[in-house]
Amino acid sequence: MIAILLHRPGFAALLLGAAAASGFAPLNLWPVALAALALWLMLVHAAANVRAALWRGWLFGWAHLTLANMWIAQAFTYQDAMPHWLGPPAVALLCVYLAIYPMMAAGLAWRWGKRHGPEGSALDLRFVLIAGAAWIVTEWLRGWALTGYPWPPLATMWVPVLGIAWSAAWVGTYALSGLTLVLAGSLALAVTGKWRAAAVAVPVVAALAVRGIDIPLTAPNLDPAAPRLRIVQPNLDQEQRPRPDYAETNLQALLASSGAPGPAPRLILWPEGALRYLIEEGYPPQYYAAGDPIVTRRRIAAILGPRDIVLTGGNAVVFKPNGTVAAVTNSVFAINANGVILSRYDKAHLVPWGEYLPWRPVLSMIGISRLVPGAFDFAPGPGPRTLPLPGFGAAGMLICYEVIFSGEVMDAKHRPAFLFNPSNDSWYARFGPEQHLAMARLRAIEEGVPIIRATPTGISAIVDADGRITAQVDWGKTGAAEAVLPPPHAPTLFAMGGNWIALSLALLLAVLGVAIGRRAR
Repeated sequence: MIAILLHRPGFAALLLGAAAASGFAPLNLWPVALAALALWLMLVHAAANVRAALWRGWLFGWAHLTLANMWIAQAFTYQDAMPHWLGPPAVALLCVYLAIYPMMAAGLAWRWGKRHGPEGSALDLRFVLIAGAAWIVTEWLRGWALTGYPWPPLATMWVPVLGIAWSAAWVGTYALSGLTLVLAGSLALAVTGKWRAAAVAVPVVAALAVRGIDIPLTAPNLDPAAPRLRIVQPNLDQEQRPRPDYAETNLQALLASSGAPGPAPRLILWPEGALRYLIEEGYPPQYYAAGDPIVTRRRIAAILGPRDIVLTGGNAVVFKPNGTVAAVTNSVFAINANGVILSRYDKAHLVPWGEYLPWRPVLSMIGISRLVPGAFDFAPGPGPRTLPLPGFGAAGMLICYEVIFSGEVMDAKHRPAFLFNPSNDSWYARFGPEQHLAMARLRAIEEGVPIIRATPTGISAIVDADGRITAQVDWGKTGAAEAVLPPPHAPTLFAMGGNWIALSLALLLAVLGVAIGRRAR
Protein backbone atom coordinates (compact mmCIF):
# COMPACT_ATOMS: atom_id res chain seq x y z
CA MET A 1 0.00 0.00 0.00
CA ILE A 2 2.71 2.50 0.95
CA ALA A 3 4.49 1.79 -2.34
CA ILE A 4 1.35 2.79 -4.23
CA LEU A 5 1.01 5.96 -2.16
CA LEU A 6 4.65 6.89 -2.72
CA HIS A 7 4.15 6.73 -6.47
CA ARG A 8 2.12 9.99 -6.21
CA PRO A 9 2.78 11.23 -2.66
CA GLY A 10 1.18 14.67 -3.13
CA PHE A 11 -2.05 13.25 -4.49
CA ALA A 12 -1.99 10.56 -1.80
CA ALA A 13 -1.68 13.18 0.94
CA LEU A 14 -4.71 15.05 -0.44
CA LEU A 15 -6.73 11.85 -0.69
CA LEU A 16 -5.84 10.76 2.84
CA GLY A 17 -6.70 14.20 4.24
CA ALA A 18 -10.12 14.04 2.61
CA ALA A 19 -10.67 10.52 3.92
CA ALA A 20 -9.71 11.61 7.45
CA ALA A 21 -12.42 14.32 7.35
CA SER A 22 -15.05 11.57 7.02
CA GLY A 23 -14.55 10.81 10.70
CA PHE A 24 -16.40 13.99 11.70
CA ALA A 25 -20.16 14.36 12.10
CA PRO A 26 -22.52 13.70 10.47
CA LEU A 27 -20.67 10.93 8.58
CA ASN A 28 -18.89 9.63 11.72
CA LEU A 29 -16.76 7.19 9.68
CA TRP A 30 -14.06 7.05 12.35
CA PRO A 31 -12.60 3.69 11.20
CA VAL A 32 -11.97 5.27 7.78
CA ALA A 33 -10.42 8.33 9.41
CA LEU A 34 -8.20 6.17 11.61
CA ALA A 35 -6.95 4.19 8.61
CA ALA A 36 -6.28 7.42 6.70
CA LEU A 37 -4.24 8.81 9.60
CA ALA A 38 -2.21 5.59 9.79
CA LEU A 39 -1.37 5.73 6.09
CA TRP A 40 -0.55 9.43 6.31
CA LEU A 41 1.97 8.78 9.09
CA MET A 42 3.63 6.16 6.89
CA LEU A 43 3.66 8.64 4.00
CA VAL A 44 5.29 11.38 6.10
CA HIS A 45 7.84 8.96 7.56
CA ALA A 46 8.82 7.85 4.07
CA ALA A 47 9.64 11.43 2.96
CA ALA A 48 13.21 11.82 1.71
CA ASN A 49 13.75 15.13 3.53
CA VAL A 50 12.03 17.54 5.88
CA ARG A 51 10.79 19.69 2.99
CA ALA A 52 8.95 16.71 1.51
CA ALA A 53 7.52 15.86 4.94
CA LEU A 54 6.25 19.43 5.40
CA TRP A 55 4.65 19.40 1.96
CA ARG A 56 2.86 16.11 2.65
CA GLY A 57 1.67 17.49 5.98
CA TRP A 58 0.34 20.68 4.39
CA LEU A 59 -1.48 18.87 1.57
CA PHE A 60 -3.07 16.46 4.06
CA GLY A 61 -4.12 19.33 6.34
CA TRP A 62 -5.49 21.43 3.51
CA ALA A 63 -7.76 18.66 2.16
CA HIS A 64 -8.72 17.52 5.67
CA LEU A 65 -9.68 20.96 6.97
CA THR A 66 -11.20 22.25 3.74
CA LEU A 67 -13.72 19.42 3.62
CA ALA A 68 -14.40 19.64 7.35
CA ASN A 69 -15.11 23.39 7.09
CA MET A 70 -16.93 23.58 3.76
CA TRP A 71 -20.22 24.17 5.59
CA ILE A 72 -19.04 27.79 6.04
CA ALA A 73 -19.52 28.40 2.31
CA GLN A 74 -23.31 28.52 2.65
CA ALA A 75 -23.05 31.75 4.67
CA PHE A 76 -21.95 33.58 1.53
CA THR A 77 -25.36 32.96 -0.05
CA TYR A 78 -26.96 35.26 2.56
CA GLN A 79 -24.52 38.16 2.19
CA ASP A 80 -25.34 40.14 -0.94
CA ALA A 81 -22.44 42.55 -0.37
CA MET A 82 -20.08 39.84 -1.71
CA PRO A 83 -20.38 37.35 -4.61
CA HIS A 84 -22.18 34.17 -3.52
CA TRP A 85 -19.81 31.98 -5.55
CA LEU A 86 -16.96 33.15 -3.33
CA GLY A 87 -17.95 30.70 -0.54
CA PRO A 88 -16.01 27.53 -1.53
CA PRO A 89 -12.87 29.42 -2.67
CA ALA A 90 -12.90 31.43 0.57
CA VAL A 91 -13.00 28.24 2.66
CA ALA A 92 -10.18 26.74 0.60
CA LEU A 93 -8.17 29.94 1.08
CA LEU A 94 -8.77 29.92 4.85
CA CYS A 95 -7.44 26.37 4.97
CA VAL A 96 -4.25 27.43 3.19
CA TYR A 97 -3.47 28.97 6.57
CA LEU A 98 -5.05 26.29 8.80
CA ALA A 99 -3.05 23.55 7.03
CA ILE A 100 0.14 25.08 8.41
CA TYR A 101 -0.54 23.33 11.73
CA PRO A 102 -0.68 19.73 10.39
CA MET A 103 2.31 20.72 8.27
CA MET A 104 4.25 21.69 11.40
CA ALA A 105 3.26 18.43 13.08
CA ALA A 106 4.55 16.45 10.11
CA GLY A 107 7.81 18.41 10.01
CA LEU A 108 8.43 18.01 13.74
CA ALA A 109 7.69 14.28 13.57
CA TRP A 110 10.06 13.79 10.64
CA ARG A 111 12.83 15.98 12.10
CA TRP A 112 12.82 14.62 15.62
CA GLY A 113 11.04 11.29 15.31
CA LYS A 114 12.67 9.63 12.34
CA ARG A 115 15.95 7.79 12.81
CA HIS A 116 18.01 8.62 9.76
CA GLY A 117 20.25 6.22 7.90
CA PRO A 118 19.59 2.57 7.00
CA GLU A 119 18.13 1.78 10.41
CA GLY A 120 15.48 4.51 9.98
CA SER A 121 13.91 3.21 6.81
CA ALA A 122 10.96 1.59 8.60
CA LEU A 123 8.26 3.27 10.69
CA ASP A 124 8.91 2.82 14.41
CA LEU A 125 7.35 3.70 17.76
CA ARG A 126 9.66 6.66 18.30
CA PHE A 127 8.25 8.39 15.22
CA VAL A 128 4.65 7.61 16.22
CA LEU A 129 5.03 9.00 19.74
CA ILE A 130 6.72 12.20 18.63
CA ALA A 131 4.09 12.65 15.90
CA GLY A 132 1.40 12.41 18.60
CA ALA A 133 3.22 14.97 20.74
CA ALA A 134 3.61 17.32 17.77
CA TRP A 135 -0.08 17.04 16.91
CA ILE A 136 -1.11 17.97 20.46
CA VAL A 137 1.04 21.09 20.44
CA THR A 138 0.10 22.24 16.94
CA GLU A 139 -3.64 21.63 17.41
CA TRP A 140 -3.48 23.61 20.66
CA LEU A 141 -1.69 26.39 18.77
CA ARG A 142 -4.41 26.38 16.12
CA GLY A 143 -6.94 26.99 18.90
CA TRP A 144 -4.95 29.95 20.21
CA ALA A 145 -3.02 31.77 17.45
CA LEU A 146 -4.66 34.77 15.71
CA THR A 147 -7.69 34.51 18.07
CA GLY A 148 -7.83 30.74 17.43
CA TYR A 149 -9.85 28.45 15.22
CA PRO A 150 -9.66 24.80 16.36
CA TRP A 151 -12.66 23.64 14.28
CA PRO A 152 -12.73 20.66 14.21
CA PRO A 153 -10.21 19.01 16.53
CA LEU A 154 -9.31 15.47 15.60
CA ALA A 155 -10.74 14.12 18.87
CA THR A 156 -14.27 15.09 17.75
CA MET A 157 -14.41 11.88 15.73
CA TRP A 158 -14.72 9.91 18.99
CA VAL A 159 -17.98 11.50 20.18
CA PRO A 160 -20.03 8.58 18.75
CA VAL A 161 -17.76 6.24 20.77
CA LEU A 162 -18.37 7.74 24.19
CA GLY A 163 -16.13 5.30 26.03
CA ILE A 164 -13.16 6.80 24.21
CA ALA A 165 -14.51 10.37 24.22
CA TRP A 166 -14.71 10.19 28.02
CA SER A 167 -10.89 10.22 28.07
CA ALA A 168 -11.19 13.96 27.46
CA ALA A 169 -12.29 14.31 31.09
CA TRP A 170 -8.73 13.34 32.06
CA VAL A 171 -6.53 14.85 29.37
CA GLY A 172 -8.68 17.20 27.27
CA THR A 173 -9.53 17.37 23.61
CA TYR A 174 -6.13 18.34 22.20
CA ALA A 175 -4.40 15.51 24.05
CA LEU A 176 -7.05 13.05 22.89
CA SER A 177 -6.36 14.20 19.32
CA GLY A 178 -2.67 13.42 19.76
CA LEU A 179 -3.44 10.03 21.30
CA THR A 180 -5.67 9.34 18.30
CA LEU A 181 -2.63 9.81 16.08
CA VAL A 182 -0.63 7.48 18.33
CA LEU A 183 -3.37 4.86 17.98
CA ALA A 184 -3.32 5.26 14.19
CA GLY A 185 0.45 4.90 14.23
CA SER A 186 0.21 1.75 16.34
CA LEU A 187 -2.09 0.26 13.73
CA ALA A 188 0.41 1.22 11.03
CA LEU A 189 3.15 -0.52 13.01
CA ALA A 190 1.02 -3.63 13.25
CA VAL A 191 0.54 -3.62 9.47
CA THR A 192 4.31 -3.46 9.00
CA GLY A 193 4.81 -6.43 11.32
CA LYS A 194 5.68 -4.57 14.52
CA TRP A 195 2.98 -5.91 16.80
CA ARG A 196 4.32 -4.77 20.15
CA ALA A 197 2.88 -1.24 20.05
CA ALA A 198 -0.46 -2.42 18.70
CA ALA A 199 -0.61 -5.14 21.35
CA VAL A 200 -0.63 -2.40 23.97
CA ALA A 201 -2.67 0.30 22.27
CA VAL A 202 -5.49 -1.68 20.67
CA PRO A 203 -6.66 -3.55 23.82
CA VAL A 204 -6.63 -0.30 25.82
CA VAL A 205 -8.71 1.50 23.20
CA ALA A 206 -11.07 -1.46 22.88
CA ALA A 207 -11.59 -1.51 26.65
CA LEU A 208 -12.34 2.22 26.66
CA ALA A 209 -14.79 1.83 23.78
CA VAL A 210 -16.64 -1.00 25.49
CA ARG A 211 -16.84 1.08 28.66
CA GLY A 212 -19.28 3.42 26.91
CA ILE A 213 -21.67 0.72 25.69
CA ASP A 214 -25.04 0.16 27.37
CA ILE A 215 -24.42 2.66 30.15
CA PRO A 216 -27.94 3.76 31.13
CA LEU A 217 -28.77 7.43 31.38
CA THR A 218 -29.40 8.88 34.81
CA ALA A 219 -32.96 8.02 35.82
CA PRO A 220 -35.17 11.09 35.32
CA ASN A 221 -36.45 12.90 38.36
CA LEU A 222 -40.18 12.18 38.39
CA ASP A 223 -40.92 14.71 41.11
CA PRO A 224 -43.56 16.99 39.51
CA ALA A 225 -42.08 19.95 41.39
CA ALA A 226 -38.49 19.36 40.19
CA PRO A 227 -37.10 22.22 38.05
CA ARG A 228 -37.40 21.72 34.30
CA LEU A 229 -35.44 22.90 31.29
CA ARG A 230 -37.34 23.80 28.12
CA ILE A 231 -35.34 24.51 24.96
CA VAL A 232 -37.23 26.29 22.19
CA GLN A 233 -36.38 26.01 18.47
CA PRO A 234 -38.57 28.28 16.29
CA ASN A 235 -37.00 27.15 12.95
CA LEU A 236 -37.64 30.47 11.22
CA ASP A 237 -36.02 30.74 7.81
CA GLN A 238 -36.16 34.54 8.05
CA GLU A 239 -33.18 34.24 10.35
CA GLN A 240 -31.08 33.88 7.23
CA ARG A 241 -32.63 36.82 5.35
CA PRO A 242 -34.63 38.87 7.90
CA ARG A 243 -37.80 40.61 6.72
CA PRO A 244 -39.12 43.85 8.23
CA ASP A 245 -41.58 41.87 10.37
CA TYR A 246 -38.95 39.40 11.57
CA ALA A 247 -38.62 40.77 15.10
CA GLU A 248 -42.34 40.39 15.81
CA THR A 249 -42.73 37.09 13.96
CA ASN A 250 -39.80 35.61 15.83
CA LEU A 251 -41.01 36.75 19.24
CA GLN A 252 -44.48 35.31 18.59
CA ALA A 253 -42.96 31.98 17.53
CA LEU A 254 -40.79 31.84 20.65
CA LEU A 255 -43.69 32.67 22.95
CA ALA A 256 -45.93 30.09 21.28
CA SER A 257 -43.38 27.28 21.78
CA SER A 258 -42.49 28.14 25.35
CA GLY A 259 -45.37 26.17 26.84
CA ALA A 260 -47.62 26.91 29.78
CA PRO A 261 -46.65 27.26 33.45
CA GLY A 262 -46.97 24.17 35.60
CA PRO A 263 -46.22 23.09 39.16
CA ALA A 264 -42.47 22.97 38.48
CA PRO A 265 -40.27 26.00 37.90
CA ARG A 266 -39.09 26.18 34.31
CA LEU A 267 -35.91 27.57 32.83
CA ILE A 268 -36.95 28.43 29.27
CA LEU A 269 -34.03 28.69 26.87
CA TRP A 270 -34.23 30.69 23.66
CA PRO A 271 -31.54 30.79 20.94
CA GLU A 272 -28.78 33.24 20.17
CA GLY A 273 -30.18 36.48 18.78
CA ALA A 274 -33.74 35.37 19.59
CA LEU A 275 -34.89 38.82 20.66
CA ARG A 276 -34.61 41.44 17.93
CA TYR A 277 -36.26 44.04 20.11
CA LEU A 278 -34.06 46.00 22.49
CA ILE A 279 -35.17 45.15 26.02
CA GLU A 280 -32.93 47.37 28.13
CA GLU A 281 -33.88 50.91 29.08
CA GLY A 282 -31.78 54.06 29.04
CA TYR A 283 -31.08 54.30 25.30
CA PRO A 284 -32.03 57.35 23.17
CA PRO A 285 -35.73 57.14 22.16
CA GLN A 286 -35.06 56.55 18.46
CA TYR A 287 -33.62 53.13 19.24
CA TYR A 288 -36.98 51.92 20.54
CA ALA A 289 -38.85 52.61 17.31
CA ALA A 290 -39.39 48.88 16.83
CA GLY A 291 -40.86 48.28 20.28
CA ASP A 292 -40.96 49.55 23.84
CA PRO A 293 -38.55 47.46 26.00
CA ILE A 294 -40.89 47.39 29.00
CA VAL A 295 -43.77 46.15 26.83
CA THR A 296 -41.55 43.44 25.32
CA ARG A 297 -40.48 42.21 28.73
CA ARG A 298 -44.11 42.19 29.95
CA ARG A 299 -45.08 40.05 26.96
CA ILE A 300 -42.38 37.57 27.92
CA ALA A 301 -43.36 37.63 31.59
CA ALA A 302 -46.99 36.89 30.68
CA ILE A 303 -46.14 33.31 29.65
CA LEU A 304 -44.13 32.58 32.79
CA GLY A 305 -45.09 30.98 36.05
CA PRO A 306 -44.03 32.74 39.25
CA ARG A 307 -40.73 30.81 39.49
CA ASP A 308 -39.96 30.61 35.75
CA ILE A 309 -36.99 32.31 34.09
CA VAL A 310 -36.25 32.91 30.42
CA LEU A 311 -32.66 32.87 29.15
CA THR A 312 -32.60 34.49 25.75
CA GLY A 313 -30.08 35.71 23.25
CA GLY A 314 -30.35 39.35 22.25
CA ASN A 315 -28.37 42.54 21.71
CA ALA A 316 -27.32 45.56 23.69
CA VAL A 317 -25.93 48.80 22.29
CA VAL A 318 -22.57 50.39 23.10
CA PHE A 319 -22.37 54.17 22.61
CA LYS A 320 -19.48 56.52 21.94
CA PRO A 321 -19.03 59.57 24.23
CA ASN A 322 -20.77 61.73 21.64
CA GLY A 323 -23.91 59.57 21.80
CA THR A 324 -23.47 57.76 18.48
CA VAL A 325 -23.44 53.96 18.28
CA ALA A 326 -19.99 52.42 18.57
CA ALA A 327 -20.93 48.74 18.52
CA VAL A 328 -23.44 46.19 19.74
CA THR A 329 -22.95 43.22 22.02
CA ASN A 330 -24.09 39.67 21.39
CA SER A 331 -25.68 38.94 24.74
CA VAL A 332 -27.75 36.60 26.90
CA PHE A 333 -30.41 38.07 29.20
CA ALA A 334 -32.09 36.37 32.16
CA ILE A 335 -35.69 37.63 32.57
CA ASN A 336 -37.96 36.63 35.44
CA ALA A 337 -41.75 36.43 35.81
CA ASN A 338 -41.92 40.10 36.80
CA GLY A 339 -40.32 41.15 33.53
CA VAL A 340 -37.12 42.13 35.34
CA ILE A 341 -33.70 41.55 33.74
CA LEU A 342 -31.81 39.56 36.38
CA SER A 343 -28.44 39.53 34.63
CA ARG A 344 -26.70 39.87 31.29
CA TYR A 345 -23.72 38.13 29.69
CA ASP A 346 -21.84 39.59 26.71
CA LYS A 347 -20.05 37.25 24.30
CA ALA A 348 -16.29 37.56 24.70
CA HIS A 349 -14.77 35.39 21.96
CA LEU A 350 -16.15 36.91 18.78
CA VAL A 351 -16.08 35.36 15.31
CA PRO A 352 -13.73 37.12 12.86
CA TRP A 353 -15.52 37.98 9.60
CA GLY A 354 -18.85 37.03 11.18
CA GLU A 355 -19.25 39.35 14.18
CA TYR A 356 -16.53 41.80 13.29
CA LEU A 357 -14.44 42.60 10.26
CA PRO A 358 -10.71 42.45 10.99
CA TRP A 359 -8.73 45.44 9.71
CA ARG A 360 -12.05 47.12 8.88
CA PRO A 361 -10.69 50.47 7.58
CA VAL A 362 -8.60 48.69 4.94
CA LEU A 363 -10.89 45.81 4.00
CA SER A 364 -14.05 47.89 3.79
CA MET A 365 -12.29 50.19 1.30
CA ILE A 366 -11.84 47.28 -1.10
CA GLY A 367 -15.43 46.08 -0.77
CA ILE A 368 -14.98 43.21 1.72
CA SER A 369 -17.77 42.83 4.29
CA ARG A 370 -18.66 40.60 7.20
CA LEU A 371 -20.31 37.30 6.24
CA VAL A 372 -23.25 38.13 8.50
CA PRO A 373 -24.98 41.34 7.39
CA GLY A 374 -25.04 44.17 9.91
CA ALA A 375 -24.26 47.86 10.22
CA PHE A 376 -22.00 47.60 13.27
CA ASP A 377 -19.29 45.28 14.56
CA PHE A 378 -19.89 43.50 17.84
CA ALA A 379 -17.95 44.49 20.96
CA PRO A 380 -16.42 41.71 23.11
CA GLY A 381 -17.40 41.04 26.70
CA PRO A 382 -14.94 40.44 29.57
CA GLY A 383 -14.77 36.62 29.35
CA PRO A 384 -16.40 33.54 30.94
CA ARG A 385 -18.98 34.44 33.57
CA THR A 386 -21.27 32.50 35.89
CA LEU A 387 -24.75 33.92 36.45
CA PRO A 388 -26.86 32.98 39.50
CA LEU A 389 -30.38 31.91 38.51
CA PRO A 390 -32.78 31.62 41.49
CA GLY A 391 -34.17 28.12 41.70
CA PHE A 392 -31.80 26.68 39.09
CA GLY A 393 -28.31 27.30 40.44
CA ALA A 394 -25.30 28.88 38.80
CA ALA A 395 -25.19 28.95 35.00
CA GLY A 396 -22.14 29.46 32.81
CA MET A 397 -22.65 31.21 29.47
CA LEU A 398 -21.11 30.32 26.11
CA ILE A 399 -22.61 31.99 23.06
CA CYS A 400 -22.31 29.90 19.91
CA TYR A 401 -18.65 29.84 18.76
CA GLU A 402 -17.30 30.13 22.33
CA VAL A 403 -18.07 26.47 23.02
CA ILE A 404 -15.43 25.19 20.59
CA PHE A 405 -12.46 26.36 22.68
CA SER A 406 -11.25 23.57 24.94
CA GLY A 407 -10.16 24.78 28.37
CA GLU A 408 -11.62 28.28 27.91
CA VAL A 409 -15.29 27.82 28.77
CA MET A 410 -15.52 28.10 32.56
CA ASP A 411 -15.27 30.84 35.15
CA ALA A 412 -12.70 28.98 37.25
CA LYS A 413 -13.49 30.94 40.42
CA HIS A 414 -17.26 30.31 40.18
CA ARG A 415 -17.84 26.82 38.82
CA PRO A 416 -21.37 26.62 37.34
CA ALA A 417 -23.84 23.76 37.66
CA PHE A 418 -24.40 23.82 33.89
CA LEU A 419 -23.42 25.71 30.75
CA PHE A 420 -25.89 27.43 28.44
CA ASN A 421 -24.79 27.57 24.79
CA PRO A 422 -27.32 29.54 22.71
CA SER A 423 -26.22 29.34 19.09
CA ASN A 424 -27.23 30.36 15.60
CA ASP A 425 -26.22 27.76 13.01
CA SER A 426 -28.95 28.72 10.54
CA TRP A 427 -26.37 30.27 8.22
CA TYR A 428 -24.69 26.95 7.56
CA ALA A 429 -25.19 23.59 5.90
CA ARG A 430 -26.07 20.44 7.86
CA PHE A 431 -22.46 19.49 8.61
CA GLY A 432 -21.81 22.67 10.63
CA PRO A 433 -24.54 22.18 13.27
CA GLU A 434 -23.68 18.48 13.62
CA GLN A 435 -20.01 19.23 14.26
CA HIS A 436 -20.90 22.12 16.58
CA LEU A 437 -23.00 19.82 18.75
CA ALA A 438 -20.19 17.23 18.83
CA MET A 439 -17.75 19.83 20.15
CA ALA A 440 -20.27 20.96 22.77
CA ARG A 441 -20.54 17.35 23.93
CA LEU A 442 -16.74 17.22 24.33
CA ARG A 443 -16.87 20.36 26.49
CA ALA A 444 -19.46 18.70 28.74
CA ILE A 445 -17.18 15.67 29.12
CA GLU A 446 -14.06 17.75 29.74
CA GLU A 447 -15.61 19.96 32.40
CA GLY A 448 -18.04 17.45 33.94
CA VAL A 449 -21.06 19.74 33.60
CA PRO A 450 -24.23 19.54 31.46
CA ILE A 451 -24.50 21.78 28.40
CA ILE A 452 -27.80 23.09 27.06
CA ARG A 453 -27.92 24.28 23.45
CA ALA A 454 -30.77 26.32 21.97
CA THR A 455 -30.57 27.23 18.27
CA PRO A 456 -33.05 28.78 15.80
CA THR A 457 -32.96 25.92 13.27
CA GLY A 458 -31.15 23.12 15.11
CA ILE A 459 -29.65 21.15 16.57
CA SER A 460 -30.99 22.10 20.03
CA ALA A 461 -30.14 19.64 22.79
CA ILE A 462 -29.71 18.96 26.48
CA VAL A 463 -26.38 17.20 27.04
CA ASP A 464 -25.54 15.61 30.38
CA ALA A 465 -22.15 15.75 32.12
CA ASP A 466 -21.10 12.52 30.35
CA GLY A 467 -21.72 14.00 26.91
CA ARG A 468 -24.95 12.05 26.31
CA ILE A 469 -27.98 13.73 24.77
CA THR A 470 -31.01 13.52 27.06
CA ALA A 471 -33.38 15.63 24.91
CA GLN A 472 -33.13 17.06 21.41
CA VAL A 473 -34.93 19.01 18.67
CA ASP A 474 -33.40 17.91 15.39
CA TRP A 475 -31.99 20.09 12.64
CA GLY A 476 -34.61 21.86 10.55
CA LYS A 477 -37.49 21.07 12.93
CA THR A 478 -39.87 23.36 14.81
CA GLY A 479 -40.53 22.50 18.42
CA ALA A 480 -39.36 22.34 21.99
CA ALA A 481 -37.86 19.75 24.30
CA GLU A 482 -38.35 19.63 28.04
CA ALA A 483 -36.39 17.63 30.61
CA VAL A 484 -35.01 17.84 34.12
CA LEU A 485 -31.64 19.50 34.57
CA PRO A 486 -28.94 16.79 34.60
CA PRO A 487 -26.63 16.98 37.63
CA PRO A 488 -22.98 18.03 37.28
CA HIS A 489 -20.04 15.83 38.24
CA ALA A 490 -17.26 16.78 40.60
CA PRO A 491 -14.54 18.76 38.78
CA THR A 492 -12.74 16.49 36.33
CA LEU A 493 -8.96 16.22 36.14
CA PHE A 494 -9.04 18.36 33.02
CA ALA A 495 -11.31 20.93 34.69
CA MET A 496 -8.65 21.34 37.37
CA GLY A 497 -5.56 21.28 35.16
CA GLY A 498 -6.79 22.57 31.81
CA ASN A 499 -4.58 22.42 28.76
CA TRP A 500 -1.46 22.23 30.89
CA ILE A 501 -2.37 18.55 31.11
CA ALA A 502 -2.43 18.27 27.31
CA LEU A 503 0.92 20.03 26.95
CA SER A 504 2.42 17.90 29.72
CA LEU A 505 1.25 14.77 27.93
CA ALA A 506 2.84 16.05 24.71
CA LEU A 507 6.13 16.44 26.58
CA LEU A 508 5.79 12.93 28.05
CA LEU A 509 5.17 11.39 24.61
CA ALA A 510 8.17 13.23 23.18
CA VAL A 511 10.44 12.10 26.04
CA LEU A 512 9.25 8.50 25.69
CA GLY A 513 9.86 8.65 21.96
CA VAL A 514 13.42 9.89 22.41
CA ALA A 515 14.11 7.32 25.14
CA ILE A 516 12.77 4.47 23.02
CA GLY A 517 14.90 5.62 20.10
CA ARG A 518 18.07 5.66 22.20
CA ARG A 519 17.33 2.25 23.64
CA ALA A 520 16.82 0.87 20.14
CA ARG A 521 20.25 2.18 19.10
